[in-house]
Amino acid sequence: MDVQAAKMIGAGIATLGMMGVGLGLGKIFSQLIESIGRNPSAKGELLPVGLLGFALTESIALLIFVVVMLLLFVV
Repeated sequence: MDVQAAKMIGAGIATLGMMGVGLGLGKIFSQLIESIGRNPSAKGELLPVGLLGFALTESIALLIFVVVMLLLFVV
């Protein structure tokens, strides 16, 4: 197998983690909207926790992006 082909396959496999990030973000925001819909008075407590969950989940996507770029352009 050519080295360039192996790099492309590795980068493609690494991007599969983005699927988990997308599912996680959908789950976080669907549950946040559902919780606020059930108890609107708790919005002040739920919103910061939801945004923190968003930020932590999105950081995983950024880490995956960095790994893919390293695979493609450095290795």
